[in-house]
Amino acid sequence: MNLKAKGILLTGLLLSALAAGGCPNGGPESGTRKEADAPVSYFEISDALRSEGLRKENAYALLSDLVRVSGPRLPGSPVAASAVEHMRRVMDELGFETWLEPTSVQHWVRGEESAEILDQTGRKIDSLTISALGGSVPTPGSRGITARVIEVASMAELDGLGPSVRDDVVFFNRPMDRTFVDTFRAYGEAARFRFEGPSKAARHGAAAALIRSVTPRIDDFPHTGMVGYDPAVVKIPAAAISTEDAEALSARLKKNPSLRLNLRLSCANLEPTLSANVIGQIRGSVEPGEIVLLSGHLDSWDLAVGAHDDGAGCVQAVEALRLIQACGLKPRRTIRAVMFMNEEFGASGGRDYAADPGRKNEKHIVAMESDRGGFLPLYFGVGGSPEAREKFAAHEEVFRSLGLSGIRAGGGGSDIEPIVRQGAVPMGFIPNGQTYFDLHHSGLDTLDKVHPRELELGAIVLALAAFIASEEGI
Repeated sequence: MNLKAKGILLTGLLLSALAAGGCPNGGPESGTRKEADAPVSYFEISDALRSEGLRKENAYALLSDLVRVSGPRLPGSPVAASAVEHMRRVMDELGFETWLEPTSVQHWVRGEESAEILDQTGRKIDSLTISALGGSVPTPGSRGITARVIEVASMAELDGLGPSVRDDVVFFNRPMDRTFVDTFRAYGEAARFRFEGPSKAARHGAAAALIRSVTPRIDDFPHTGMVGYDPAVVKIPAAAISTEDAEALSARLKKNPSLRLNLRLSCANLEPTLSANVIGQIRGSVEPGEIVLLSGHLDSWDLAVGAHDDGAGCVQAVEALRLIQACGLKPRRTIRAVMFMNEEFGASGGRDYAADPGRKNEKHIVAMESDRGGFLPLYFGVGGSPEAREKFAAHEEVFRSLGLSGIRAGGGGSDIEPIVRQGAVPMGFIPNGQTYFDLHHSGLDTLDKVHPRELELGAIVLALAAFIASEEGI
């Protein structure tokens, strides 16, 4: 294999355990330098990261500890605060430079919730499995809202009904399109009804909105998510209904359009509170003011522990740093892991990070976000200029050696978007997303759904990408 195919050669790095399939047991202080006449390639570095990672599967241990210590991490909650302290302590113990940066977060609490189908006489026929949408206002009084249910499958259908839905509950029954290979495309089309639907219904005078859960599966687990209220329209209560009950409710309405719904939500929007982004880094040996950013978001919804969304991304960022350190690598530029807070309620953590005064003396050259679950890695998407993509594409073969299909155009994420606007090249870590929305924002997003090997492979490829970026620059 010629030098070009193997990647740009590096010098001065000790990977003494490569022949034995591992990294130095002594970590970064156990012989980190090698004679300058003995080059080491990115392929050898990839082998070392892979061996260290797959031998230990430490990312899963980190994730297990996180969900055990904190559980669901709704922004503003005491549990989210404990997660901040836990992850800072973890990175301290690993020997990274660590600190917290404040961010203001929305503080919403769920309370109690119920939905019952009634006949024309007010007699209960059945109960529905629902979950209030994040940020929803409560239903009024102790009895909630009792109203006729009007089913629609599109915004155009709602607009066609106009004022005839006044004082009714608008039921948005729009399934995810299961024919798309790209599940994120299908999610984006269906999630619009969750985000925009309540205000669209309110414009026509509706009393509340009920949204079919955004998942391709038919089950009895509601999938929550943030509602995006239009400030120019009155806020109405909004809840997600499980897909199983959405199917059943739709069938009942076809037989009896006069059915009514009693909806009770005691959720509340409290005053915003202060939380923090959690930051750890390995300082660059030559250009410490230039930053390669790895990130996930530490907050999660409250229906489960957020193992895939996004505990996985957080521990992958930390594990990537640990792998680089354990293999005795000395990055040229600073590699930083950030666990952003409040992605689920509007990404204030990402905005506050980019606006922090500490950024004035820094230049972020690359920003990577892992927020698609801890599944098997498929490829990296690289945004920015064609030159930036070509720079990473020059090392495509080394990524292929770890099972990735290569480098594609694209990349980004809501938390890194503000720092990308300041000039960082966005990179998107793309794992297999075929089952992600089976779990997303629901009570199914639990630790047992994460495969330790797949999670670790994600950390390994992030470590490799971060190290190459730190050496090559953009």
